[in-house]
Parts: sequence; structure tokens; C-alpha cells
Amino acid sequence: MDREELCGQSEPCLVRFDVLLEGPLQSFRAEATDGGGLSANCKVEVGVQDVNDNAPEVTITSLTSSLSEAAPLNTVVALFSVRDRDSGNNGRTSCELLGEQPFSILPLMGEAYALVTLEALDREKVSGYNVTVRASDAGTPALSTSKTLVVRLSDVNDNAPTFSQAIYNMVLRENKPAGTILGRLNATDADAGENALVSYMLVPTPLGVSAARSFLSVEAESGIVRALHPVDYEEVHALEVTVRAADGGSPALSAEALLRVLVQDENDNAPVVLHPPPDGSAATGELVPRWAQAGYLVAKVVAVDADAGQNAWLSYELAKATEPGLFRVGLHSGEVRTARAVTERDAPRHRLVVLVRDRGQPPRSSTATLTITLVDGFSEAFLQLSQAHAGSPQQEEGDHDLLTTYLIAFLCCISSLLLVVIAAFSGTTLCKGRLCPALPNSSARSPADSDLTADARDVAGRGDLWPGYHYEMYLTNDSGQSDFKFLRPVLPSPQSPPGCAEAGKGNMLECSPQHAVQKRPEQGTAARPSL
Repeated sequence: MDREELCGQSEPCLVRFDVLLEGPLQSFRAEATDGGGLSANCKVEVGVQDVNDNAPEVTITSLTSSLSEAAPLNTVVALFSVRDRDSGNNGRTSCELLGEQPFSILPLMGEAYALVTLEALDREKVSGYNVTVRASDAGTPALSTSKTLVVRLSDVNDNAPTFSQAIYNMVLRENKPAGTILGRLNATDADAGENALVSYMLVPTPLGVSAARSFLSVEAESGIVRALHPVDYEEVHALEVTVRAADGGSPALSAEALLRVLVQDENDNAPVVLHPPPDGSAATGELVPRWAQAGYLVAKVVAVDADAGQNAWLSYELAKATEPGLFRVGLHSGEVRTARAVTERDAPRHRLVVLVRDRGQPPRSSTATLTITLVDGFSEAFLQLSQAHAGSPQQEEGDHDLLTTYLIAFLCCISSLLLVVIAAFSGTTLCKGRLCPALPNSSARSPADSDLTADARDVAGRGDLWPGYHYEMYLTNDSGQSDFKFLRPVLPSPQSPPGCAEAGKGNMLECSPQHAVQKRPEQGTAARPSL
């Protein structure tokens, strides 16, 4: 007999049935006889005692298949009920969660219960939970039932992308073609789904900052960094740009990192010689005294290389020389010195070709040409000027032609000036010769003669000639004699002084010196002779 089937959980459990006594009950060991074979009916009640033979039953009423990780506390995750078919203490139930779980059971009405959140959830730490609910009764021995609920957490975009490095260092070789791969950026997002999709980009630089992003590009999905065009190390040594990684959430979260690109130099520049100038713009001749001993500093070749590092290390060597054993060049200094003492047998002029080479791969080189002149003393410094442009034979021939042209032009100028002076002197002399005969005769008297004579006397009284008079003096053949001859004045003069007589035709007078001196204050024609 099963009490739960007869009475369920009702108390007390009474079974009512009719008993027909057709014969004596052997269980009571009673005897009842009558002589006529009559029977009697009676009503009997039997009590059935419950036994804890049924475990509790757990029934899930509602369950959230995906719970947001951002769910607040006491969020209902599931609804369920617990039922035990036994009665009394055997039918009383209790629920509990097994293990450490961020949930709790909240009793509702009757046999109903609710599973709610007890703590904040984080999908990035735990993506889901298997919640086990155990229901037990109060019977002896107690019976229990367990039910497992699967709770999955849905992602929320609460995590920004994270770069694997704060600073990315990459190397770009100089003159590499466009599209060269420099490296790859790597950023991860702890979220899931679209919230974990990361895209890369270059952060725009502010105005006035070197646009390094014009040299680089980043693929949005893969994060591969490429060069947009070749880079010249001599112009750009390094590039710095900020890169950004953003996820696909809404709103999107992002992170930034620094990208440094070091440009690696290539040996693409040959050494440049600064001294002596290769174009011959300055004097390249060097003077060396013939008394110079070994080690005498003649000159120094100065060169630079625009490259860097090993590509800019320069070495010097003597490539060609008129006398190879007379001069030597310092390997690293570029100093040109005498290898031995200079002797009289050495040629007066020497031409050296110095090779300047860098240490790049492959190496590049340039040459410098020096012209050296051996002199007895530095007073011969003019030799250096004559060799200022001593380069190729064609250049020397052109310089000589130019110098010859200058000399011809100078001689033409001097000759023209000399001709002008001669012509001027001849013209002046000719004009004087034509002007003297045109003057009136001394015998012709005019009112102006007295004025001129008076003026002449006044001037003679001061010991000076009147400006209108012109005298020429001629010495006799015998300079020791005291007599001399002089011309008449151009203008009419008074009567000849005593002691003077005309020497012949013309205006020449022959006078005694004593008379000329004594009469000078009275005559307007006398003047102080000057040799």
C-alpha cells in the first residue's frame, strides 16, 4: 500500500472501507457460531503511517540564456520551484547553491524560488557559470535533488584595445621603394564579437609639426606599416608618429602608441673635397722651400661626406704624383707632407692627385689635385699666382689667351693716350706760331699802348711779369759769357733801353746785362730771366 497514492500529503491519512465478515477472522483467533448460519456487517478504520521514500523535485520555470556582464545586483537569472511528495517533515524542503557562485537563491511564495545576482559580473574573467541548485527534505534519512543551471554572460564594450608595446621601433633603409614593409602593429581587445575588432590608423599631427605621416601608412585591419615613398637619410634621420587602435564597439574605445622609424643610411653620397676647391675657384698652388726636410707640411686635403656612420669615415691616399717618393699623404688626416728632404735635383713643379674614399659598401671616392712648386725662398711667391688655375692644358691655354687680351688692350690704351698728348702739344705750338705774326707793329702807336706800358711798369716794379707778355730766352753757345738774347714782348713795348741794339731781323735785341738790370724798373719790357 502506498500512502502517497492514497492520501497524498493530507494528514491524517485515513482509509475507509467496508469489511464483510463471511467467516470468522483467523487473525483474531475468535470463534463465532450460530445454529442458523447468519452473518453480520461492521465498519473498520485503518491508519497508514508515512515513510520518507520520495526525494524533492526541482522544476525550472524561467531561465535567462544570456546575462549581460553589466547586470546590476539582484538581477533575476532564473525562477524554479521545489516539491516533495512526502508529508510532514519528510515533505519539508530547503535549497542551496553548490560552490562559490556570484548568485544567491531568493525564496518567493510557497514552493517558488528565484536565482539572483549577488556580485558584479565580468565576462572577461568568467564567460559563463554552471549554477547547481540542491533541494533537500527534512526526512530521516534526508533525501535531496540537484539541478544545474547554465548561465552565459553577454559581452559589453567595457575594454579598450591594448597595444603589445608602448613604443614601436622600426628601421627603414634609405632609398627603399614605396610599399616597403617596415613591421606590424599588434593590439588586442579583451571584449568579444564586434567589440573586439581592432582597426589601426595614424593620428593626425598638429599644424606646424613635421608631417611624418606623409612618409608612412598603416593598414587598418592588419596593422602592417609600409613606406609611402623613398626617404633620403640626409634630409630625414628619423620619423615619429602616433598610431591609434580603435575597437568596433558603440561607443568605440581606443588606445594609442608611439611609432618610431629610424632611417638607416646607405652609402649614396661620394666624399666632397672642400680644399683644394675642385672647380679651381681658389689658388691651388702650394709653395715648398727647397730646404724643406722630411715631414714638412705642404698642404691638407679637407673633405666631408654627407652620409653617416661608417659610410662617412674617410681615408686619403696618394693616387698619382710626379715623383711618388717625394710626398706622402696621411691616411686619416689628409695632410700632405714631404716623405724625404727636398734636393736640388727635384723638379720645380709637381702635380699630386689625392684619392679620398669612404668605407661604405660599395665604397665611393673623389679626387683632389694639388700643384706644388719648389722655390728657393718665399720671395718667389708670385709663382703661386701664376699657377693659381693650373688645371687642364685647355684651361691654362684659355687663361693665357685672356691675359694676352688684357695686355693688348692695356697697350692700346697707353698708345692712344700718348697720341692724344702729342696731338695736343702740336696743336698748341701751331696756334702760338700763327698768333704772333698777326699782332700789330711796334711802330704803330695807339692809345692802348700807353696803358699797356704803364701796366707793364707797374708789374715790373713788383718784380713780376705782366700776364700779357711772353718771353723766350736763348743762351749763347758759350754759356760762360754774360750776354744773353731774348725776344721782344708780344704786345707793343716802349723804346729799347740804352745799351741794347737790334741783333738783326725780327725782335731780337742784344743788351748788356748791366743795362738790362739797371733799367728794369723804368722799362716795362724788362723781366727777370728764368732758366
